Amino acid sequence: MNPTKLLFSCVLGLCLAASCAAQNSDKDAEGYSLKTPSSGGIGKVYMGREIAGIMDFQGRAWLERSSRENEENTGLAIQNLPISATSVVADIGAGSGFYTFRIAPKVPEGKVYAVEIQDDAIAFLNARSKELGFTNVETVRGAVKSPNLPSNAIDLVIMVDVYHELEYPVEMLSAIKQSLKPDGKLLLIEYRGEDPAVAIRPLHKMTVDQLTKELSANGFKLAQNGQFMRIQHFLVFEKED
Repeated sequence: MNPTKLLFSCVLGLCLAASCAAQNSDKDAEGYSLKTPSSGGIGKVYMGREIAGIMDFQGRAWLERSSRENEENTGLAIQNLPISATSVVADIGAGSGFYTFRIAPKVPEGKVYAVEIQDDAIAFLNARSKELGFTNVETVRGAVKSPNLPSNAIDLVIMVDVYHELEYPVEMLSAIKQSLKPDGKLLLIEYRGEDPAVAIRPLHKMTVDQLTKELSANGFKLAQNGQFMRIQHFLVFEKED
């Protein structure tokens, strides 16, 4: 072969190898990749889904809106929680405590951990808990990779319209798994991504297929698909054997 052509072939081969390596490095060890952020997204992708940006606590009035019960049928969701009077529950991404303070009376001999990462949310939850006189509600300052819950101590973890905003779902699910008792459960309530009539921004909705795919990859199996809420999924997961 002509030396010039040989040199060109070698350079081309090196370029192609570098290009393939760059493509393969797009995903890190946990399976995350990056893209140009979409509207409402952070530009981080997990298993084909762009992670949504977190809702700032300044929007708490929307969480406490008077129409919420009628729109979402939250009372029915709380009625169907797999808990007893002695259950220990963790409300991750508790926000204003809409669910926290409705669950607390149902576990009088148990406890509710209200987990938040925003300072103003923690302050609000502490003040509200004191105002309502609950002694079985404890706030926990979570982190982006862990809810900072005690190990092997939780009967039920709930995330209400929160999972799609987790910046590190792999790490969070691992930490949640460690915090759950052997028969502990994880409940995800998410707006129905399959239904275009649900007037929520696309990145803030999720499908059952996507949730099942992500949870299965992280050691959870779907135990209950409760389709009784008006615009949300009620999905209970258990730890894989």
